[in-house]
Amino acid sequence: MPDTPAPASLPLTGDSGDAGDGSLEGSLVVGLDIGGSKTHGALWRDGVLVTEARAGSANVQNVTSEDAVQSLAELFHELLPGGQSGVTRVVAGSGGVDTAADADRLRALIAPHAHGAPIDVVHDTRLILAAGGARTGVAVIAGTGSVAWGVAADGREARSGGWGYLLGDEGSGYWVAREAVRRALHRHDMGQLPDDLDSAVLALNRVSTPTELIGLFHSGAGRTYWAAQSRAVFDAVRNGHQEAIGIIERAAIDLTRLVLDVVGVVGLPGPVVVGGGLAMNQPDLQARLRARLGTEGITDVVFLEQDPVRGVRFLVAGGT
Repeated sequence: MPDTPAPASLPLTGDSGDAGDGSLEGSLVVGLDIGGSKTHGALWRDGVLVTEARAGSANVQNVTSEDAVQSLAELFHELLPGGQSGVTRVVAGSGGVDTAADADRLRALIAPHAHGAPIDVVHDTRLILAAGGARTGVAVIAGTGSVAWGVAADGREARSGGWGYLLGDEGSGYWVAREAVRRALHRHDMGQLPDDLDSAVLALNRVSTPTELIGLFHSGAGRTYWAAQSRAVFDAVRNGHQEAIGIIERAAIDLTRLVLDVVGVVGLPGPVVVGGGLAMNQPDLQARLRARLGTEGITDVVFLEQDPVRGVRFLVAGGT
């Protein structure tokens, strides 16, 4: 874990320095959840959800700056047709916000659409906890990437993971798919014919032999592409494929380790709230992660049933 505060420790204040005081009357708030695969936006007027929109990822760790600019332009066009003004605040949660400089770069991309309103940038784990209705606890993301972050009532914070696919992201969608590709290649090297899981991986990638996966993996196909291939593993799990089950079990072990890292620093001040596309949509992973956490004595576990961007309202209202 890093020695510096987690990125989620960035204060919920905009350029103006005004903190949220819990009052939503007269407000027009834009919330953004910027993930590795997509950007989800929402608009609240006086605390009431008005509309939502989705576009491609605006996370510059995953896409080019040009693509991020395009995704944000499309999103704000849907949220605010005709470029209407009146926005009083923008709150953006994103992975890869590890320093104040990272937050400033993202704020600069959003600024052309904010009409001078204060822009708060926080790590996306903060949205997860808020979407679970909690001010303290541990937030876990298992989506394209993986990370855990926690905060105690006294303000102590800790983070584990979230270093990106080259350094970590164990238990993520990308990791699950990569393990399936590695398995297919190893079996091929050992002279074994493709089994059901291997065949599913080949079919999804429209190649006929495992060796073709090598070039594809090192090509321009990015994390988002490979994370989507994780569905081959989960399909195999539902068909009782033992080695696919083993991959998902290892994912649950790795995600549990992230939680335990954080708990070791801040304790367990509240629920463990789990979000991210993989965790929210794959019940087999949910069951194994819940069981693993249970063996560690952690039973207050919440899997989000609403999108993390909904946590923005909780944050702006003061998290009460």
